[in-house]
Amino acid sequence: MATAENTAPRSFPRIEFTGAEAGLKEFPGSKSRSYNYFTPRKKRATMYEDVTVDVQPDPERHLSQGWIYGFADGKGGYPLDWTALRSGDWHLFLDPNEEWEQTIYRNNSNVVRQIQLNLENAKKAGAYRDWPMAWVTFLERHLGAWMHAEHGLGMHVFTSEQRSAPTNMINTAIAVNSAHKLRFAQDLALYNLDLSEAEIGFDGAAHKEVWHADPAWQGVRENVERLTAIGDWAESLFATNVVFESLVGALFRSHLVMQIAARNGDYVTPTLVGTGEHDHDRDLRYTRALFRMLTTDETHGEHNRDVLRGWLETWVPLSVRAAHELQPIWSQPQEKPATFADSFDAATAGLRGLLSDLNLSEPKGLSQ
Repeated sequence: MATAENTAPRSFPRIEFTGAEAGLKEFPGSKSRSYNYFTPRKKRATMYEDVTVDVQPDPERHLSQGWIYGFADGKGGYPLDWTALRSGDWHLFLDPNEEWEQTIYRNNSNVVRQIQLNLENAKKAGAYRDWPMAWVTFLERHLGAWMHAEHGLGMHVFTSEQRSAPTNMINTAIAVNSAHKLRFAQDLALYNLDLSEAEIGFDGAAHKEVWHADPAWQGVRENVERLTAIGDWAESLFATNVVFESLVGALFRSHLVMQIAARNGDYVTPTLVGTGEHDHDRDLRYTRALFRMLTTDETHGEHNRDVLRGWLETWVPLSVRAAHELQPIWSQPQEKPATFADSFDAATAGLRGLLSDLNLSEPKGLSQ
């Protein structure tokens, strides 16, 4: 039997809108079905920005509670004192190459496919048979030795750096740089095996003795090994991509091998080495963008330029000496249209242009 008590209408708490509910806050893309927690450079975010910007949390932006993980010494996340350089906002850097996971696989697979087709065609045509013996010896010793430099930089310089920078955008660009170096070193190793099987008198093991004992290569070897021991990730990147790659890497790859191979009847090697130069051009593009951002920083630009000038004074003489110690190998091929003096002048001109882009003056050691 119903009573007055159980037939009375029930009351519910009244809903009050406080302004904290989702959808009221204005932010980039809030008027769209898809939105970002960052402001894109253009009207709409690129795929690169979507998959790299703010993927790595940062207390300077959205991680209001601080780093959620740390190290035994008490430092958390990505400490800014891992480099002597400073920035008003490290997140301003975006890779001009727009590299991310998908582009890494796509670009490298295209390069590998190109190299494989080139080597297959060379085998079918018997392209190695007519090479002068002096050129065969040059490749087995010196191109083989360069393989060690590429592998050392990829494995022990860039792989180490790519964890240390304070943003995901910088770390991704450096990781791609590492992948480029390791892939190119592997390409040179596979080429070495192909030539060893070509019955042209190619000694596939000669590069080991050259790298460890040939006086012409000991300056390069020392330079590479010293680069692997740098603790500051930005110094490591600067000393490698700006100094060593300009004065030694481009000198050997572009201003020696690429210039004289065809004159020795070799059209195969330039296509292989050219992929390494293409990689270097891409890696130099992001390097230039990063350090230009730092040297033009409104607050810390002067400090950064002072630090970079100190690094130049340290690393330029070492790379200049390594370059000069390579000079004897310019005379070893049968056909040698390029002289060391011309090659070195071209390499130093490239470095001077790069330093000018970065608002840095030429160091004294460059004129030695």
